[in-house]
This record gives sequence, C-alpha cells and structure tokens, in this order.
Amino acid sequence: MPDGVQTGAMTNRDAATRHVGCHLTFAVGDGGASMVLQVAVARERSELETEQLVVSAAGGAVETTEVAIDSGHGGRYHLLHAPAGELAVHYEASVRPTSVAPPTVDDLLDPEVVVQLRPSRYSPSDTLLSFATAELGQLPDGTDRAAAVAGWVFERVAYDIDATAPLDGAVETLLSGRGVCRDFAHLTVALCRALEIPARLVAVYAPGLSPMDFHAVAEVLVQGEWQVLDATRLAPRGSLVRIATGRDAADTAFATTLHGQAELLSSEVWAIVDGDLPPDDHVAPMRLA
Repeated sequence: MPDGVQTGAMTNRDAATRHVGCHLTFAVGDGGASMVLQVAVARERSELETEQLVVSAAGGAVETTEVAIDSGHGGRYHLLHAPAGELAVHYEASVRPTSVAPPTVDDLLDPEVVVQLRPSRYSPSDTLLSFATAELGQLPDGTDRAAAVAGWVFERVAYDIDATAPLDGAVETLLSGRGVCRDFAHLTVALCRALEIPARLVAVYAPGLSPMDFHAVAEVLVQGEWQVLDATRLAPRGSLVRIATGRDAADTAFATTLHGQAELLSSEVWAIVDGDLPPDDHVAPMRLA
C-alpha cells in the first residue's frame, strides 16, 4: 500500500459490548465421534469480557481442547471426542472490539492475498471468470468495485432458506438466483476473485439478524485493508462479531465430524448489542473486528 493512501474505512471497534452464543445438540452414533467446533469468538482484535464453553453428554462433561488457528485472524478450534448418545454444546460470550486497528496489508508479499485470489470449493472463481468479466468488468476500480459486486448480488439473489443445499456453491446460487447468507457470501467472494479482488468468507455472530442464526459475510482486500461486505444486508456490519475466517464454508463450519457419526438435532443462536444497533448503508467501507 503506498505511503499516505487512506481508504477512509469505518470500523466497528468502538461499538458497545455484544453478547453472543449458541446452544447445539447432536445425536452421536455408536462408537462415538471426534468433532471440531468453531463457535468461539475470534481473539485477534476482540476483548472477551466473559466467555464459557460447556460440552456435555449423558455421562457428564465432555473435555475439549482449544487450538489456536495460525492464520492471523484469531480463530479457534475446539476439539472433542463425544460418546454415543445425545451431545449438548453451550457457548456464550460478552465481547468488545479492541481499539487497535489491523495493520495494512502489502498485497505483493502477504501469502493470505495469494490464497484468497485462488478458486475454492464453494467459490470457483475460475468457472465464473468469463461471466464476471462480461457482467461486472466495467465496474469502477477500488472500494467502489467491491461494494458494487455485493450490491449486484443483493439485487440479483433472493434470500430463501428453503432454496439451498449443503453442497451448493456460488455457481448454483447464480443459476437459481436464491439462497441463504453463505450463498450470498460465496457468490460475492467468487465474483470478486474473478475480478482480481482478494476475497474470503467470514462466519460471524450478527446482532440484528432475522431470522437469527450463524451468519456469513465476505471480506475483500482494498488498498491494503480487509473490508467487510454483506450482500444480504440483513444485519448492520458494525455489530458483527468474527468467529472464523477462511476460503469458504469448508473452512468456517461451526461443527465438523472428523470420525464417526454426529447428526445435528437442534440449533439456537443469539446475538445482541448493548444499546441501539448501529446504522449501516452497506455501501461505505467498513472493517470487521
């Protein structure tokens, strides 16, 4: 990033405390299951005021092992081995963004930039290259281009909780014109990468979201700063709380079964912010804590 360049990106680091959490139940098959959870708030630029993770089964508490993800995003895995039967996961935290702004990124040297320009499982930007060039290639450069991509997705895709399957990616979303938050994010990421804008997917807690659930947004690199885009426009970006960051949903799933069988039976997610929700026009540049 050249000296003296300022993007003017707003940040949510001065937002009030957010209170977030989830309660999940699973049916674990015979022989038990090894699992990894990604439900805890990322720590890189968040100050945890309180936090609790309790995993339990019929026999009592289930031990978890926390593993920090060496990615610079502050994400965390929690590994566990669950016995057969019903498993309950309860997580809650109160969190405030730190006042420390993230460092600028040199897009010629940072390996993250290379990774987030490549096609991925759910965001195959190579498949959409010709479409993106023809449909969006005339958009302005810089911050306006990335925001315009998210605006295009917002206008062209309808939010529909019944119109998506677990293995659907950006191509299926483009063809159907319908999807949920992860579909909006996957398509935004794929189109941005096709236009040579580094982009990644972020799983977040989202105060103000309705219906409430885990939420997915895109982050794009513009003039040395990662900025958040939410093509659904269902929650103000200034209230979002980062959980996990990756190429797409394959890296950010809230629960992954490594060995054995575990079926999700129920899911409850909550996210509220002290005071009023911040306004958001979903156009101005904004950083995610």
